[in-house]
Amino acid sequence: MKEILVAGAGKSSVFLIEYLLQHAAEKDLHVTVADAFLKNAVDKINGNKYGTAEKLDVNDIDKRQQLVRKSDIVISMLPPALHIELAKDCVLFEKHLLTASYTDEAVKKMTEEIETRNILFLYEMGLDPGIDHMSAMQMIHAIQKDGGKIISFKSHCGGLVAPESDNNPWHYKISWNPANVVRAGKAGASFKEDGEIKNITYDHLFSPENKVMVNDELYSFYANRDSLAYIDLYNLHDTKTFVRTTLRHPDFIKGWAAIVELHLTDETKKLQTDGLSPADFFKKHVDENGLQKALPDDPIVLEQFAFIDFYDDGEHINRGLFTPCEILQYLLEKNLVLTPADKDMIVMLHEIEFEKNGNTHLHKSSLVVTGDDNIHTAMAKTVGLPLAIAATKILDGTITLRGLHIPTVPEIYNVVMSELEKLGVKFSLIEI
Repeated sequence: MKEILVAGAGKSSVFLIEYLLQHAAEKDLHVTVADAFLKNAVDKINGNKYGTAEKLDVNDIDKRQQLVRKSDIVISMLPPALHIELAKDCVLFEKHLLTASYTDEAVKKMTEEIETRNILFLYEMGLDPGIDHMSAMQMIHAIQKDGGKIISFKSHCGGLVAPESDNNPWHYKISWNPANVVRAGKAGASFKEDGEIKNITYDHLFSPENKVMVNDELYSFYANRDSLAYIDLYNLHDTKTFVRTTLRHPDFIKGWAAIVELHLTDETKKLQTDGLSPADFFKKHVDENGLQKALPDDPIVLEQFAFIDFYDDGEHINRGLFTPCEILQYLLEKNLVLTPADKDMIVMLHEIEFEKNGNTHLHKSSLVVTGDDNIHTAMAKTVGLPLAIAATKILDGTITLRGLHIPTVPEIYNVVMSELEKLGVKFSLIEI
């Protein structure tokens, strides 16, 4: 029997764990789910005889290493900063490691050790990054194999709210890590456009003018932190344009630009929130920072601010010392929540322009996935299923790759994308 350790049982893990447990009998698997909160693990296993729940404090070296040592493969759903502890254990005990998080410098330094141990560390194996890489590389390699020369690559992806659940002025509800939502874009963005390198600062990143159509719906986008790093990984050095972005509703972008202009994502100053209403905080923050001229007058933004309680003089925040960023996160989690009947939606679009036989062509490939409810979300589905599929294909010998990788090679993307299609995660291609 093959042992799989899933470390972390948060929102994005539900489809991952269910898929592994559903296939445990036929594939001879046992799944251990470990989380800092035992109840999270117990709930995800839901009494399945092929699963075991464990309480895990990642800083408990003995318990952590005990769980890794008995596993054949480890899937880390922990916060990104904690992956490295599992990575060290996986190298020590020669275990494969999968995660949806970005490859960081700490794990890159382990590349030689990973190869020497003849194990696979597969990073960026979720939605974005993950499905975006796999679907893009399928298109890129197919175009190149057919004699096309790619001159422009644009990739867009967003976790959104489904139309039937879109009932607030932000046109958004939180379906993943809220800390990532409030901190998105703070590092600015770098990308290539019409042959020039563009560096956009945080205060200019959110522009409602950046728009794209997907299935007759209009979205706005903002550029991701560092698109340039993927030019090498995708081997698209000759492209005039290369950019990866995040999709949002145009009104969301307008509102978030106002949030940024008012320094409401600041993480340097702390305010005492005990006895302070959201309206008190908002006025105090604006007055102390001399931001009166930045106050919005757009009716859409005023409605958005009212919706997240910036003008509410009622219930006090009472969270002790908080930064404006933490207060904003608290208010968003309170007001932009997915209710039990709500559905989220994932939208992804690749736009690839290429030259062939003297003519210019444009291929667009889009994906739309709608969640079932606030637990079985589209976000959880598209983050978790690629990891689950890859794990089972590594254990049964279908994927034999070793070393440190992201899923940009055919051995991974052909297998995983084929299985995803069977599960309803399927792209539609338009050739122009």
